[in-house]
Amino acid sequence: MACLIPLLVFLVLRTADAQPSPGYHPSSSVSPIRFYEGYSNLWGPQHQTISPDQYSTTIWLDTSSGSGFKSKNSYRNGYFGASIKLQSGYTAGVNTAFYLSNNQAYPGFHDEVDIEFLGNIEGRPYILQTNVYVRGSGDGRIIGREMRFHLWFDPTASFHHYAILWDSDEIIFLVDDVPIRRYARKVEATFPDRPMWVYGSIWDASSWATDNGKYKADYRYQPFVAKYTDFKLGGCTGSAPPSCRPVPSSPSGHGLSPQQYAAMRWVQNNYMVYYYCEDSSRDRSLTPEC
Repeated sequence: MACLIPLLVFLVLRTADAQPSPGYHPSSSVSPIRFYEGYSNLWGPQHQTISPDQYSTTIWLDTSSGSGFKSKNSYRNGYFGASIKLQSGYTAGVNTAFYLSNNQAYPGFHDEVDIEFLGNIEGRPYILQTNVYVRGSGDGRIIGREMRFHLWFDPTASFHHYAILWDSDEIIFLVDDVPIRRYARKVEATFPDRPMWVYGSIWDASSWATDNGKYKADYRYQPFVAKYTDFKLGGCTGSAPPSCRPVPSSPSGHGLSPQQYAAMRWVQNNYMVYYYCEDSSRDRSLTPEC
């Protein structure tokens, strides 16, 4: 009996650490598409390859360039997802992203919703950064609304599905259908409501991505590679009729169910490493939704 005690303790700990089921899987309501059905290259075409069946793409960064792609349509709401596998080893300064933006339509005054993987020095985990900003740009008026996480798995070992679900009242960030963050429309001025395109990219963000720029991209480890597959675009395009409805975020069609909230609390209690509303150095007048 005594020898069973350590095993029982191990199993309890393993159960406590296990990813909870959200009970609802919005990704299952959207079918995967081929790359060219929904996307086209935006920059760095020589650093992008598409698989023969077009269901996957690989992009990479080296000293000459990174690469990015963009959806062919803009959307006013929807479920936007991709399964991504990241590079292992030294990736400090490298930003691998999947995000929504209308920067090209509103330069200097755009909206953006980000999932960004911030590379790190070898031995330290990636940081997944979620961010929302509204009607801002890189001219010093950006007010970021960042929430950052470590992940409960190794994102370099296999593909995992990352998604943004956006409608007129909320933005939900999901990892393998587990909600990790819900950003609600609390203040009109802090919620994006203009159509956005969907992007993927890899680029050198040495100035800020790893420990606020302490560690830079080291091109002795190039190329830095990111692989994307299982592309999902489900929503209303900017030109869709008013009758078009977004992908439901929960069984009730809106918000999160109690089981989804419990899964999100598990992530935030165990893996969240930064939340802008809890940062005492931030100017609260610029983030009224806090």
